[in-house]
Amino acid sequence: MNDNLKKARELKELLDLREEENLCSLACFSHTASRRHKEPFKHNEYRQSFSADSDRILNSLSFTRYIDKTQVFSLINNDHLTHRVLHVQMVSRIARTIGRYLGLNEDLIEAASLGHDIGHTPFGHDGERFLSKLTHEHGAGFFHHNLQSIQFLDKIEKNGKGWNLTLQTMDAIICHNGEVHSKQLFPRKNRSFEDFDKMMKNMKKKKACDEIPMTMEGCVVKMADTISYIGRDLEDAIRLGLVKRQDIPEVCIKTLGKTNGTIVFNLVTDLISNSLDQPFIGFSENISMALKKLKTFNYKFIYKNPVIKKHLSSIEDIFSFLFEKHLTLLEKENEKSDIFSYFLNGMSIQYRENTSNPEIVRDYISGMTDSYFIRQAPEYLRPVSIENV
Repeated sequence: MNDNLKKARELKELLDLREEENLCSLACFSHTASRRHKEPFKHNEYRQSFSADSDRILNSLSFTRYIDKTQVFSLINNDHLTHRVLHVQMVSRIARTIGRYLGLNEDLIEAASLGHDIGHTPFGHDGERFLSKLTHEHGAGFFHHNLQSIQFLDKIEKNGKGWNLTLQTMDAIICHNGEVHSKQLFPRKNRSFEDFDKMMKNMKKKKACDEIPMTMEGCVVKMADTISYIGRDLEDAIRLGLVKRQDIPEVCIKTLGKTNGTIVFNLVTDLISNSLDQPFIGFSENISMALKKLKTFNYKFIYKNPVIKKHLSSIEDIFSFLFEKHLTLLEKENEKSDIFSYFLNGMSIQYRENTSNPEIVRDYISGMTDSYFIRQAPEYLRPVSIENV
């Protein structure tokens, strides 16, 4: 080992020591990270485990596809609407801010934040719902985007070899569901890979999932997911004229504010002050109630708004068409088809042998970007983008 590499190795050990000195006792320390497959010792590896996870996720093909994935609003020609790639960055930023003040591991928080939505289908939660119906009907279980995030990162990336991420990062990703309202989250500690695999298996059988992370860092990411979208979706809806700022419930305005910046600031401030030196991550009673009220408002007037749903009327038909089309192509072993050429080509034998045809179709479709998904559809099913709602 040359002097520079030796110094880099010493610096890594220094970083591990610094964690012990500076992070709180409830934090997840990098030296405790656990990988499913033991990796050979690298004399020039200076990165800590969760930092390496972040790099692996950033360099995944799945991460690249974030750029063209719907967050809430789709098929609307407006460059200022939030897309999945921006949401993920916001979750990372908000979660790391919270983690820093609570003395938690920011590298683990960043890795989980960057990877948490990688499994999202084209066209967001609507696409997730459409695909889940199809996978369940074909015996492949219910589809959940957080489960699919692990499927991509652990089973599909690198031609089926996966990135061998740490248990702690994958656990935080699979348990991140920010759609469910939580006042407080107590981490479910000491999960093993056996526990994790059992949890994944059980989640496929359930229509809705709300598992709790094993680390404080995972709990922060789960809360930050909500914080990052609740006010931002509101701003997008106001920009589109779906709601007016004065429509926001009075208790929400009084307690949280009426702009995204103020809402994020008040939620983050409250979460930090209530979680400091506590064995949980949680909001105060009044903030939690106001947040729940704002979620209800958003669901009624934004997420379930028929004005934006009418533009997605043909998307479900495309999901059904593509699912049946590619399932048939697999059964006929048509190796000239797109699913063979662009997805299965070069994939490991292990993936092919351990994945059923409906699961392969699920993996292929869920990984599509919005635009690729539309291009795969026959002309008569393709929806037309609009200038405004």
